[in-house]
Amino acid sequence: MTGDGGGAGSAEEFTAYRRRMFGLAYRLLGSAEEAEDAVQDAYLRWSRADRAAIEQPGAWLAKVVTNLCVNRLTSARARRERYVGPWLPEPVLTEGGALGPLESAEQRDAVSTALLVLLERLTPTERAVYVLREAFGYSHRDIAGVLDLTEANSRQVYGRAVKRVAARETRFTPAVERQRELVESFVTAAREGDLARLERLLAEDVIWWSDGGGKVSAARRPIVGRVKVMRFLAGTVGKLGATPGGGLAVRVLESNGGPAVVVWVGGQLYGVVGMTTLGDAIGGVWSVLNPEKLGFAARQLAALP
Repeated sequence: MTGDGGGAGSAEEFTAYRRRMFGLAYRLLGSAEEAEDAVQDAYLRWSRADRAAIEQPGAWLAKVVTNLCVNRLTSARARRERYVGPWLPEPVLTEGGALGPLESAEQRDAVSTALLVLLERLTPTERAVYVLREAFGYSHRDIAGVLDLTEANSRQVYGRAVKRVAARETRFTPAVERQRELVESFVTAAREGDLARLERLLAEDVIWWSDGGGKVSAARRPIVGRVKVMRFLAGTVGKLGATPGGGLAVRVLESNGGPAVVVWVGGQLYGVVGMTTLGDAIGGVWSVLNPEKLGFAARQLAALP
């Protein structure tokens, strides 16, 4: 490696790590826009560094990105405590590998909306240790080097983090193909107003979260139970279908490792609705409607055929 600290070679070398660094930053922050900013900040540091002194570029960049994100999380926690209604992570379409390979159930789970919401319970350091260990397979020795901890401290922090997210859903989750079938059936039933079919598709204790951030109309508390969710859904579909300038369009795509319903109203992206399927029913719905959280997904959609 050269030690000039800049130039085309610097950018080309960094590009080889960009996607992995974005995946790391997104898992740490739950925000695609902030993850892009963190990766850009890391690039600026990379371009100024004496790369002849960097023996392992990937490890160096992971340390820089992780610590940038830990700093961002510290300030983000206060903002999220003041957030209007439920806070949900920004949706990222994952069929194109935006968050790296998602070939196993564990890899998909690591970027799921359900897990990212649970990670909000953790302190910034706990979250960093958990993500590096669970999603990237770092040893505690390597994590200690990234976060300037002792190896024993890394193990302790990880143990606390695991306990704090231990309340995750453990009931049977079907294969990806079956999940998509359930979501597509849900879309068809909602379009046709087939209440009996919707009732069969929704778990009795289904929960619907809506993230409007105070920017658009959205439920400010989770809607719990099949009957209440069906009532809410009927009102929402009717309202959107009657929107002036019209045109309600939907498409089932993969977001955060699972099937999601992408919704356009009047040709504009309205929301991304992810779903958690448990057995043969939909157990959780994560509806991101805040326009400020849809910019990254909108750019991804614009690039699709």
